[in-house]
This record gives sequence, structure tokens and C-alpha cells, in this order.
Amino acid sequence: MQTINIQHFNTSFGELILGDFQGEICICDWRYRKMRDTVDNRIKTALKAEFTESDTPLLSALRDQLSEYFQGTRNTFDLPLLLIGTDFQKTVWNELINVPYGKTETYLGLSRKLQNEKAIRAVASANGANSIAIIIPCHRIIGSNGELTGYAGGLNTKKKLLQLEGVKFPSEQLSLF
Repeated sequence: MQTINIQHFNTSFGELILGDFQGEICICDWRYRKMRDTVDNRIKTALKAEFTESDTPLLSALRDQLSEYFQGTRNTFDLPLLLIGTDFQKTVWNELINVPYGKTETYLGLSRKLQNEKAIRAVASANGANSIAIIIPCHRIIGSNGELTGYAGGLNTKKKLLQLEGVKFPSEQLSLF
């Protein structure tokens, strides 16, 4: 049986579980999300591996980069990622990486970028199955009406992450009248 080295990382935004499988990040996810067991089992099964609490240089580098992000001094990540999911999910996650820091996209807009507007529900589902939060920025996806919708770390965390990135919400914009 292979090993996925994991660490828990407390941040001011919530607790993350970080995972390194053979020198690639396979988990950077909210520890107390609703789908925790489902996501973990998907990863363990695909990799034929078990979790072992152990630190690695890659997990240390990930903690450093996340800390810089949370402090507002980093807006991109440069660590090797291992995406574990269906081909469709991987396509969605690779498109998510293209949503720039400080910007948002809608589920419909993401579906259009994938040239499959009718796949909006599948895109939303893939977004929710993302196990590499923040680096694969699913928090940047919002509803077509501009509202914040589901997020594994909770809507309050999603809002805080977007505020950290400088995203303005309609209620925060100054009115001229």
C-alpha cells in the first residue's frame, strides 16, 4: 500500500488538510467540509494509498505559500499538483486555474469556456468535488446573479477569500446617488 503524507494546517480562514503523494500535492482541502469522507475515499482508492500523518518538504513549501497567500503577499502558486477525478472534473479544474486572482467567474461562464453551456450542473458538481482548494480557486466561482453559492469551506470563508483578493461585492460598492 502506498502512502499519502498528510498534515493539518490551521489558518485564520479555517483548518486545511494537506496531502503529498510522491512529490505532488493531491489534497489542500477544508478539513471539516461536508464531503470529506467522499473526497478522501476517492483519492485513496485512485492512488491505492492510505493517509499517514507525516511532514514532507513539499508540504512545508505548501504551508509557506498558503501563509503568503493568506497574508496577501502571494497570488499564484507554483507547486506540482496531482488532480484526482474524472476526465471531465480535471477539465473543469484546469479551467478554474485560469480564473485570475481577484476576479470571479460564474458557473455559466465556466461552462461556456468549456464550450458546453448545458453542462452547468456538471461544472458546479465538479467545482464542489475539487480537493485542491485555493490553488485551484473554486472560491472564485459565483452564481450568475452575483451571489455567493456553495463552498466546501463555507460561504463566510468564500467571502473572506474573495475579499482578501480585493473582490468587491455589490453591497460594498459606494453609490453616487
